Amino acid sequence: MPPISINNAMRTVLQTAHPQEKAAGARRAWSDWRRGNLSCVFDQPHDWPDRPARPARPELLHPREMPARRLGSETGRAAQIHALAHIELNAIDLACDMAGRFTDHDLPKEFFSDWLSIAADEARHFMMLEKRLNDMGFAYGDFPAHDGLWEAAYDTRHDLVARLVVVPMVLEARGLDVTPGMIKRFDMTGDAATVQILEIIYEDEMSHVAAGVKWFNAQCAKESREPVACFHEKVDKYFKGRLKPPFNETARTAAGMPLAFYTKPAATQH
Repeated sequence: MPPISINNAMRTVLQTAHPQEKAAGARRAWSDWRRGNLSCVFDQPHDWPDRPARPARPELLHPREMPARRLGSETGRAAQIHALAHIELNAIDLACDMAGRFTDHDLPKEFFSDWLSIAADEARHFMMLEKRLNDMGFAYGDFPAHDGLWEAAYDTRHDLVARLVVVPMVLEARGLDVTPGMIKRFDMTGDAATVQILEIIYEDEMSHVAAGVKWFNAQCAKESREPVACFHEKVDKYFKGRLKPPFNETARTAAGMPLAFYTKPAATQH
């Protein structure tokens, strides 16, 4: 029996609603790829899903309707961990969509390998955070969440360069900015178990941003685009809001993002 195509494997993950099964599917796809059981002979994604399947819970709210999360109580810490788990669940779908949606762009095998690996990382992150919730007496779905991350994917569904900008180079790079402070706040509460998880996620995020930068630069070269100008053009068109400091310059530079990528004269900011 011939190997199934990468985009069929990714479609299966996207169309899986159960969170734990989605995470397991992403990890299985990465394992299958490494064993040679996924094919780079693609089926054209003409009926690619615009939205991933989602479980009945958590309730999805508009970001402005989300209740505040305070780390001073165990419930507050659990709400913050739940928010992070929801981000990681979305990140599984974002990585799988990257690997499956753009298969008609004449991309090298290494592109798909990177995003399959990233999807498996995001699945591992979700599983660690969900277990931490369970250990605290909570479960994924116990708190409301928002749908803003997938909106970014939907808006860039026809533009690979824009997707690379908005998801790894803006949204995930933002994680590099805020995660160190979050680690400090959880550490101050004595929650060493959550701190350990966040430290793992932070290190992995740096490599994910680096993958986004690598493939963004490759696409810019392919299209004869100047990377910094192209980055800001896509941010202006597709990112709702503005790039907000403070920036973790050390981590962003380590991931291949020089300062010019995320700052520009104030007069041209949103």
